[in-house]
Amino acid sequence: MSETLAGRRVMVPETRELEVLARMLERHGAVALRCPLVAIVDAADPAPIEAWLRRFIATPPDDLILLTGEGLSRLLGVAQRGGIEAEFRAALAGVRRIVRGPKPQARLRAIGLSADISAAEPTTAGVIATLSAQDLTGRRVAVQLYPDNPNDALLDFLARAGATPDAILPYAYATKEDDARVEAMLAELEAGRIDLAVFTSTPQVKRLAALAGAERLRAALGRTRIAAVGPLVGQALEAAGGVVSVMPEDSFHMKPMVNAILAAMGAAEAGDPA
Repeated sequence: MSETLAGRRVMVPETRELEVLARMLERHGAVALRCPLVAIVDAADPAPIEAWLRRFIATPPDDLILLTGEGLSRLLGVAQRGGIEAEFRAALAGVRRIVRGPKPQARLRAIGLSADISAAEPTTAGVIATLSAQDLTGRRVAVQLYPDNPNDALLDFLARAGATPDAILPYAYATKEDDARVEAMLAELEAGRIDLAVFTSTPQVKRLAALAGAERLRAALGRTRIAAVGPLVGQALEAAGGVVSVMPEDSFHMKPMVNAILAAMGAAEAGDPA
């Protein structure tokens, strides 16, 4: 076990992989301050999702765009509860599968499939840029969306490219922690008592902004070093007034992020401002 982060107080506002990330940081000596900010829940009404799945099975699209791993997991869950999981998996195996990043790719691998096309960058803009090289005329494209982002840019692009998009939102975000705990973490940020704040999703930033307000959040983020798991999260933090100083270069998930944190914090310890 290294001690690169020995005694460093690290804010971890993670949700699905809170303990995984916290333990990875603690193995390097960090004091992980757990602050889960959002929970992921099933969509309130499963009927539109099941109807979408049945369309997918009856007349499989040419393409499926998966924006998140969670989205595929939730689709499989609805299919299972509706008694059509085997049929959905069979249809899924026959379409061209397009992923935005490593998480939907990993979820596909878990069910014995793989992506046919991966976005050059794990962003909506990356998906659009990658698909711009494809002839989409006349293709029917199923699109898995994620909460808080209707993704009009992607759907408009598909329509302009001559495709027919069929979008579905299979899950929702729900506030998980009470305001008092989030307020306590904000106070720690404002007081400069956090050495590093690690963000892994845009809803975490939105939750803090909703509670703190724009000016207070900007001031709080300005008191600590900030790590972001990837460019989407980094953009949300910068829009909120933060300065992201740590981000993996090309693989946007937990282990590369921890490695980037270790490299940055080790450099800072040695006197290098990077």
